[in-house]
Amino acid sequence: MAALFGARVRRLRTAAGLTQAELGDRTHVVSTRITQIERASGAKPTLELARALDAALGADNLLVELWPYVYREAFPDWSRKFMEYAERAVVIRQYAAHVVPGLLQTEGYARAVLGLDALLDGEEQLEERVSARMGRQERLGSPDRPELCVILDEAVLRRPIGGHAVMRKQLARLLSAAEGRHTTVQVLPFDQGGHEAMGGSLTILFLPDGSEVAYTEGSDYGQLIEEPVNVSRYKVIYDRLRAAALPPVMSLDMVRSAMEGNYRGANLPSRSDRRRVAQEQLQQSSGGRLRGGGRRVPRGRRPGP
Repeated sequence: MAALFGARVRRLRTAAGLTQAELGDRTHVVSTRITQIERASGAKPTLELARALDAALGADNLLVELWPYVYREAFPDWSRKFMEYAERAVVIRQYAAHVVPGLLQTEGYARAVLGLDALLDGEEQLEERVSARMGRQERLGSPDRPELCVILDEAVLRRPIGGHAVMRKQLARLLSAAEGRHTTVQVLPFDQGGHEAMGGSLTILFLPDGSEVAYTEGSDYGQLIEEPVNVSRYKVIYDRLRAAALPPVMSLDMVRSAMEGNYRGANLPSRSDRRRVAQEQLQQSSGGRLRGGGRRVPRGRRPGP
């Protein structure tokens, strides 16, 4: 994909009658960077540079649309293959042990999660990753959207990633998504104890041709499972998790409870603000002013010395 991207840049640049140096000037990079991109050598283009090239060459978003595929090549082979499978899956079943799955993350939550990567190379790379993740969610609104079944460990609801305001919006996003016919959300409560998937998250993908693949992931590893006999084992594990999880209606009640309980303070005024508003309302309803002790003072009459 990097080679295809580079070929498109070279063709568009030639058609525009620009040299590499001239294109570099228009996109605020040195000419050698344009050479690297056209030859698919060196560092891959950033999303910001892809946008700049697109605008400078009048590519009508062609380069921006190609960029996620170029970006994906930075991942290991097994990870890229999993993402390719996920884009074609007709059914996606996920168990999330630590964070909300990427397909259901809000932008703020995604930024907080991705920002925890110790190997992150600066703010620009973070924004690229957030943009790529948000882009993958577009399929949920398309006519060929998959059926999405998500089981969340209760820890996902209780861990305030990004702060209370971010978590409140994220839990509201889960409630909103679960209203659709194609998305089911369940919660696996703490009181169910241990289970076979405690080591990390699990995804089962059902593909259009009837084949199935599984994917397991921890904090710093991932494994794609394609052998049917092994995929079947993970399907059994997932079915056990689903049986142990709360039914959808009870699960959404738990999500709502966490949103209004754990993170309710995110949108509430401070205690002093609440006290001030309450006092003003009391003054308005009593038809007069209040002394420091709270006694009503009729209108038109001043307190004595």
